Amino acid sequence: MNSSLLLSIVTFIYCLASFLYIATWVFKKTAPAVAATWVAIIALVGNVAGIGMRWYESYQIGYGHVPLSNLYESLVFFAATIVIIYLVVEYSYKNRTFGAFVMPIAFLCMAYASFGTMNKIQPLIPALKSNWLIAHVITCFFGYAAFAISFGVSLIFLLKDRSQDSDEGAARSLLPSVTVLEELTHQMVTFGFLFLTIGIITGAVWANSAWGSYWTWDPKETWSLITWFVYATLLHARFARGWGGRRIAYLSIIGFMAVLFTYFGVNYLPGLHSYGSA
Repeated sequence: MNSSLLLSIVTFIYCLASFLYIATWVFKKTAPAVAATWVAIIALVGNVAGIGMRWYESYQIGYGHVPLSNLYESLVFFAATIVIIYLVVEYSYKNRTFGAFVMPIAFLCMAYASFGTMNKIQPLIPALKSNWLIAHVITCFFGYAAFAISFGVSLIFLLKDRSQDSDEGAARSLLPSVTVLEELTHQMVTFGFLFLTIGIITGAVWANSAWGSYWTWDPKETWSLITWFVYATLLHARFARGWGGRRIAYLSIIGFMAVLFTYFGVNYLPGLHSYGSA
């Protein structure tokens, strides 16, 4: 079995985990909840093993680079980081309904990667041959993963907030309180903002060593900065203005839309980071 086949199998396991988490939320049953967690753990182990196998395969064919260099590899790593942080949140809050809104994101990452055509291991282009590759990519994607979870939690918050004064309240009883959801959104945004900041800094240092300039206003750099400002605005609004509730949830959702465009959209714009689409 090679890494591509293993990661394809992992995609289906993530799909099963997503189904079980959604079933837990919809039917309010304990059995699928416990099964969902174990299936997610199995998928994560397979995901990490697949990354390790791909790294080993890269050494076997003489490339020997960490598998974080193209869209396929980054999607696989993105899914792993989402699930790692999610499982910590699930354990900390002892609530599995978060998974119904978070695990499908990891599944979609893996599914999108599986349907791609760039799963073949390729040599690094000169700009990527740097020790900064690991530090920059890992910090950025842990930040993105935290933002993905804050996005899912914000959706739960809006659903819970809307159902409080309606007949749907009982049907949403498994969802955490709005206070818990708001606090978790804040924690995930703060965590993600810290890692995104480190990612931008390491990226600037890497850019200087690769291209001789810390900042070139490349589309990826520009949108990373826009994303940073969106979340900086959210944190400022919460701390300095006392914002909370739906306004913070909406800002969290807008921020994740910026993350998605930074990750996917700019790959189709001309620039120094256009290799990300390969």
